Amino acid sequence: MRTLILLALAGLGAQLVDGSLGMAYGVTSTTLLLALGTNPAAASATVHLAEIGTTLMSGASHWRFGNVDWKVVVRIGVPGAVGSFLGATVLSRLSTEAAAPVMSLILLGLGVYVMSRFTFKGLPEGRLGKPLRRRFLTPLGLVAGFLDATGGGGWGPVGTPALLAGGRLEPRKVIGSVDTSEFLVAVAASLGFLFSLGSQGLNRSWVLAFLAGGLIAAPVAAWLVRLVPPRVLGSAVGGIIVVTNVRTLLSSDLLGAPGALAVPVYALLSVVWAAALGYAVRAHRKERAARAGRAGEREPVAV
Repeated sequence: MRTLILLALAGLGAQLVDGSLGMAYGVTSTTLLLALGTNPAAASATVHLAEIGTTLMSGASHWRFGNVDWKVVVRIGVPGAVGSFLGATVLSRLSTEAAAPVMSLILLGLGVYVMSRFTFKGLPEGRLGKPLRRRFLTPLGLVAGFLDATGGGGWGPVGTPALLAGGRLEPRKVIGSVDTSEFLVAVAASLGFLFSLGSQGLNRSWVLAFLAGGLIAAPVAAWLVRLVPPRVLGSAVGGIIVVTNVRTLLSSDLLGAPGALAVPVYALLSVVWAAALGYAVRAHRKERAARAGRAGEREPVAV
């Protein structure tokens, strides 16, 4: 019973982060299951089955708060479903440890770019509102869906930074559209795992525990992302990407970094991230005050 409560709390926390920042549900949940001794394929299958319910609730909540661009959902979600089904059926039993460091390097670069762009420049204005092209969204969906199924998480960490870096959607709509389209990915991946693995290694109680926690958190996260200023939200998303992928790199064989190096690196990253968020908050307040001042100047003076 204690394990189920812990899993429900983990599902709640993971969905709160995922619904607010557009990533980390799969990574957080799969990591916990692996720590409990679940094999990677069963862990990924468990998380994706739970995600069918959490992503449906999250998508409905984001739609309710106006955070969804349905054209983006369709254009990235359908190829994402194809990629996740292939990843689950063809490569569910193969290790992705060799590819993880390379993927983390790419995501780390995107994370640094996104965090610095939103921290120092705020919401991009030049291309904001222009449609995202299918030739960009289709391969992005295929790759993100494939990695999500084979790695136990990756739809948000791949899709969210790529759409944010494009600068054509404001952050809350990027997050809402990525979370909504993830429903298609979760359904396709679950079908792929069930066809290839059956019910082997699946614990239905664990699925329900993750689902219960995620369903509670989904509406709260969708409401929260609507209130957080885009500049601050973009800086926070970038920081999540950087910290997550630095951790992956430090634990991989690619760098061969000693364990003692992790603590000072995490401490330095925490300081940099906190400073970036602080700068973004102050810049947002200055921009808001400037807009209020300009609006006051335009108001007619009563005589």
